[in-house]
Amino acid sequence: MSQTVTKISMVSETPQQIFAAIKRSSAPLLVLPQGAGVDGFASALGFSKIIEGLGKKAEIVSAGNTIPTNLEFLNGIEQVKPNIENLRNLMLEINTSKTNLKNFEHEDKNGRLLICLTPHQGSWNEKDVQISHSEYRHDLIICLGAADLESCAHIYHDHKDFFFRTPIINIDHSANNEHFGQINHVDITSSAIGETCFDLVCAINPTLIDAEIATAFLTGMIAKTRSFRTPHITSKNLETASRLVSAGGRRQEIVRNLFQTRSVSTLRLWGRALARLKSDQVSKIVWTLLSQQDFLHAGAKEEDLPDVIDELISNSPDANVIVVLYENSERHICGIIRAEHPHDARRLVESLSPIGTKVEAHVCLKNQTIVEAEKLILEKIYKIIK
Repeated sequence: MSQTVTKISMVSETPQQIFAAIKRSSAPLLVLPQGAGVDGFASALGFSKIIEGLGKKAEIVSAGNTIPTNLEFLNGIEQVKPNIENLRNLMLEINTSKTNLKNFEHEDKNGRLLICLTPHQGSWNEKDVQISHSEYRHDLIICLGAADLESCAHIYHDHKDFFFRTPIINIDHSANNEHFGQINHVDITSSAIGETCFDLVCAINPTLIDAEIATAFLTGMIAKTRSFRTPHITSKNLETASRLVSAGGRRQEIVRNLFQTRSVSTLRLWGRALARLKSDQVSKIVWTLLSQQDFLHAGAKEEDLPDVIDELISNSPDANVIVVLYENSERHICGIIRAEHPHDARRLVESLSPIGTKVEAHVCLKNQTIVEAEKLILEKIYKIIK
């Protein structure tokens, strides 16, 4: 009971803290986890515009590999980056109390930077040179839709010191969230990150919401709920969507781009995935297999796989675990595991070194056929579920 009370309290009290932290920040960074999907990308774009409305400039990085192609209709989506760039500078400090600098030269040679410093007189030694780092360029981290820091994959693992030394705002709607931030806003009544962000902003200053922001947040909601056809949709969710439309959210444009504009190659890949669809109704597992030949015959790419998973979800509403096994361009067998609460996608295949989130995990196996990988992965999943 106390845990539930804490969550409700945090949702109602934190918006003001979040806005205050953003206003204090000089360079906030928005971080998306692995498998953020359309909801994550669209919501990050909308929230970055909210931050701009507060007079700040936010950068967006994603632990996922690619931006969903069906989000090209949202202005600015191309600004999302796959890595943190120029996080801090390397500083060289020279003691010039003995002699001033006369000349400075540098040369990039065989992958090494050579720096030549010429004094006016005399010389310097090693004790006169100090090496340090500047402050981090970003002074605030805002994680959207990350259940934990591990789900931020290389963004977190490559910059652990940055994450440990920088305040983190954690915004999510999943009951699996581990409340890892210094400020945590986890609203489990929301259907999507887009809805959580909209409610958060409206709690402080709804006038910040314009048509572009409303469209971005509504895109997240429509994508996550399959246009409000998924189970557990509440009157609160529908009311939020109505408010977003009233604020200028372009529902018809969103639906057209997310669901009605599909390439022939994507449709072909869907067909091949559905033709090989397998299921276990008792354990509520659905899976399919795609070879490299399937991609070639369909004219599709690995970037089309999120659409395949979404189609499997819409055709298998009772499934709690969905697995897509595919042969990548390097002939390795990779798997995407999507899990519904109470299952944890990463835990289902934890012995296979997965990356991703509790909702969506990715694994890659070498020197195995797709049939061998199918047997191995399903055995791991069954062992945890049963």
